[in-house]
Amino acid sequence: MRAPDWLTARPVAHRGLHDISRGIVENMPAAAQAAIGGNFAIECDIQLSSDGEAMVHHDNALGRLTDGAGALLGKTAAELKAVTFKNTPERMMTLGDLCALVASRVPLVIEVKSHFDGDRRLVKRMAEVLASYDGPAVGMSFDPDQVVALRELIPTRARGIVAEREYTAEEWPEASPEQRHGMTHLRHAFRSRPHFVAYWVNELPAAAPWIARNIFGLPLLAWTVRTPEQRARAARHADQMIFEGFLPGT
Repeated sequence: MRAPDWLTARPVAHRGLHDISRGIVENMPAAAQAAIGGNFAIECDIQLSSDGEAMVHHDNALGRLTDGAGALLGKTAAELKAVTFKNTPERMMTLGDLCALVASRVPLVIEVKSHFDGDRRLVKRMAEVLASYDGPAVGMSFDPDQVVALRELIPTRARGIVAEREYTAEEWPEASPEQRHGMTHLRHAFRSRPHFVAYWVNELPAAAPWIARNIFGLPLLAWTVRTPEQRARAARHADQMIFEGFLPGT
């Protein structure tokens, strides 16, 4: 299997086409609707609820984006869906809700969030949801173990690794030193077998993604593109960008 052509055919809206100045918070339904309206692919994050549901949310906790508090992993899906995003009546979606909203109109690039503890429940739930979804969708994760889970549990969907050059204990407190070492320079690639790479735009060009792209033929996405300089860097060194804060083409 190779990554689908649609993965690089259009820019990818980071956590949907959010715009806090218009009251559109990242990963909320309106952000997905805005991306659909612009004909952009949607990058989204999923987190696990206490009862095994895949919730569309970036942070491990509720405080930054919503009117709630506490860890997502400590709350049920029903509890999480009752919490509103800040300054908006909109509420958190499950992955199933997002698929129903998108209805195959634009691609989904789904990032599996991880606590680096080997727990596969989130990917298992993702597999259950996508089994009945016909639209274009791929999975990816920073955690190589979750990419392996994507390979084993969702073998019919392309999978990717999200990466950067260094992984410090301060930024990655849940990953062990051995895990952080294994993530560096895509050392895990022959085990995780990704179909594409998403790499931090500020660290392009870099040897590992260059080899993945130019020797092994893996498409390269650049994240997260926000400035004209980053747009130019992504255009030089990657096949497509994951963007926020502007409208491509403007």
